[in-house]
Amino acid sequence: MSSASCVLVVDDDQSIREFVNLALGEEGYRVVSAADGVSALDVVRQARPDLILLDMWMPDMNGWEFCHAYLQTPEPHAPIIVLTAGHQADVDSGQLKASAFLAKPFELDSLLSLVERHVHRG
Repeated sequence: MSSASCVLVVDDDQSIREFVNLALGEEGYRVVSAADGVSALDVVRQARPDLILLDMWMPDMNGWEFCHAYLQTPEPHAPIIVLTAGHQADVDSGQLKASAFLAKPFELDSLLSLVERHVHRG
């Protein structure tokens, strides 16, 4: 791989952003992050991520609003994996046509497996 795949982590929980950043960084991914959907849209324009890990419940612009706005940007669009503590994570991800979902709290191995599976599908 000539350059590291870029993963955007969008979550209002700083500890989750830091954990995922460290874990994926150790696996060789380039990780960028945002605390809400508004910031994530700015990051998307700059970083052009290969995969987006998206929390649904955030202030300012939630995951649904972010997805709607993101899909209005020029293609290609990165696959999205929904990360949510919501009990309807699978329903939420289906409504967004997300590639996958991962319920919080999640195991590191589950996260790494999903990222590996979806990062090259963009």
